[in-house]
This record gives sequence, C-alpha cells and structure tokens, in this order.
Amino acid sequence: QVQLVESGGGLVQAGGSLRLSCAASGRTFSSYAMGWFRQAPGKEREFVAAISWSGGSTRYAESVKGRFTISRDNARNTVYLQMNSLKPEDTAVYYCKAERSLSQSVVVGGGSWGQGTQVTVSS
Repeated sequence: QVQLVESGGGLVQAGGSLRLSCAASGRTFSSYAMGWFRQAPGKEREFVAAISWSGGSTRYAESVKGRFTISRDNARNTVYLQMNSLKPEDTAVYYCKAERSLSQSVVVGGGSWGQGTQVTVSS
C-alpha cells in the first residue's frame, strides 16, 4: 500500500496560483494512477483531476479545466496540481489518492488517501 503526503496549500488572493504536491512512499508509485480531490466545508468531497500511471492520460472536472494542470514525476514519487486563476470557490481541503486504474482514480472512495492540505482563496 502506498502512503501519501500532500503539501503546498496556503492562503492566496483570487487570481493567484498555487502548486500542490503529493509525495508517495513505496517503490510501486509508478504503477498507480493518481487523483486530486477537494472538500469544502459542509460539502461532499469532489473530484478535481487525475492522471494515469505513465502521465499520458489526464482527466479534469469541468470546474477546473483550463485553470488546473495535473502532472507527475515518477522518479520523485510525486504528483503535482498546478492551480492558476484561483477563485474563492476553489477554497477547500485538497486530497490526493492513489488507485490501480485511471477510471477508479476519478471516483470518491477506495484507494489510498493522504491527509489533505488546506487551500484558501480570498476575494
């Protein structure tokens, strides 16, 4: 099982950028598809972005398309989420998830999860 640790969250003004990182332990990171999710206060956790084990395929929620970019560095056992043009509605705790397939990496539930990192976007 893979262990995940997110970092890079913080407070940013609307229109600003942040890059989140998710560092994974274990030698099998490159075999996992990875997903980013977020959960705002009082709301359910929702899918944000996902990437295949090779990095060749990606998926995005409609709300972040064109603003967020997911990438991975298998040599560093790390997946990233570059977030640009941030909006107050992007405020949430962001989680990464490891899954065996890209199709499973876009759904809430299952897989291995990190503890989350807080992103707050002020207006």
